[in-house]
Amino acid sequence: MGRLFGTDGVRGIANSELSCEFAVKIGRAAATVLMSGDIKRPRVMIGKDTRISSDMLESAIAAGLCSVGADVVLVGVAPTPAVAYLVKREGCDAGIMISASHNTCEYNGIKIFKSDGYKLPDELEEKIEELLLDETMPPTVKIGGEVGKICSDKGAISHYIDHIRSTAECDFGGLRVAFDCANGSASVTARKLFTKLGADCRFLCSEPDGTNINAGCGSTHLERLQKYVVDNALDAGFAFDGDADRLLAVDADGNIIDGDMIIALCSKHMKEKGVLNKDTVVVTVMSNMGFTRFCGKNGIAYERTKVGDRYVLENMVENGYSIGGEQSGHVIFLDYASTGDGQLTAVQIMNVMKQTGKPLSELAAVMEVFPQIMINVKVSNIGKVRCLYDEEIKKSVSEAEKELGSSGRVLVRVSGTEPLVRVMLEGSDGNLIKRLGEEIAEVIRERLI
Repeated sequence: MGRLFGTDGVRGIANSELSCEFAVKIGRAAATVLMSGDIKRPRVMIGKDTRISSDMLESAIAAGLCSVGADVVLVGVAPTPAVAYLVKREGCDAGIMISASHNTCEYNGIKIFKSDGYKLPDELEEKIEELLLDETMPPTVKIGGEVGKICSDKGAISHYIDHIRSTAECDFGGLRVAFDCANGSASVTARKLFTKLGADCRFLCSEPDGTNINAGCGSTHLERLQKYVVDNALDAGFAFDGDADRLLAVDADGNIIDGDMIIALCSKHMKEKGVLNKDTVVVTVMSNMGFTRFCGKNGIAYERTKVGDRYVLENMVENGYSIGGEQSGHVIFLDYASTGDGQLTAVQIMNVMKQTGKPLSELAAVMEVFPQIMINVKVSNIGKVRCLYDEEIKKSVSEAEKELGSSGRVLVRVSGTEPLVRVMLEGSDGNLIKRLGEEIAEVIRERLI
């Protein structure tokens, strides 16, 4: 992980950790890196989510880009995967998404995509960090006719909607579903997308006001969607996060269907249809033990990566796999997208429901979920670094692993996007993993706070 770029771009509190001045510098540094090759006047697309600070940061980044000679195309509010798709379709040299994903409105972030729609590789992120932090090569500011131009293309989003709609393999008539748009980017696309696919659709939390993004809604707060699905006797509910690159689902009984279960039911269907490349899926170290059992029972191989959809994607691209993702709901269908896409994932789940005629609860039951707990311990940035080397923390983890034996596992990791250390345990005994998890978390609090 870099000094500025985490597993999902640069992120911080808007107008504080992520200031306008810093956003200008990021724009300049990104354009300078782009112009270090054959590209002399890059064309950069910018999209944003609905949080109140996104307009401010959009203006700052655009100013930074233009000041060093890059042209800017503004597509307005859009999902992150829409920017990844459109940057390639429209022939831009790079794409920038302004979003803090599932975080609340005071946060914001910056994600950068290459011209092919994939996130920047580590080496390019490191070059941008060098320009920003080490000032190794101050960007050359342009004057006169060499200053970049800004134009808007708010209609580009319709091409993305058409693309996702094209992945529906049948009419969804007869399905009754709800969509929680998290008052985020999906608010501008979900209604236009799903109402034309034949299902009876309901839309929740689709009226963003700049401050209500992810506020008690979306993929991090499923309670409202669960109740709505049950109260209205719907077949399923789908919840996006703020920039709509992830999805969690709810079945007719209000049970949560997480990313592991989504990958399981989709990959099983893909294997049965003969379209699961190499009969292999890619997941992260956070995936439930039940997922590996599912793979073994269904003749599906799996590979694990570090946490972060970028690492899943790198493995998929390198090895030619067609599906992968994270328990948190980032699911990548590489045949259709270069990044996780919540709305695409919803369409694929509905494809499986209609083609099999089975309810979501039965489809998800192909995977037994082992009891799992996650404890987030808030620490400083220095604490995140120290966590990896602290001997007392290592000792507490080792003792827990010995007590669990082969019936469970322990994973302690630092968050790539937040000031947190995450303590995850899973195993057959729910009470045991809860006790051991609290003991490890307490040691971390004592040592790092």
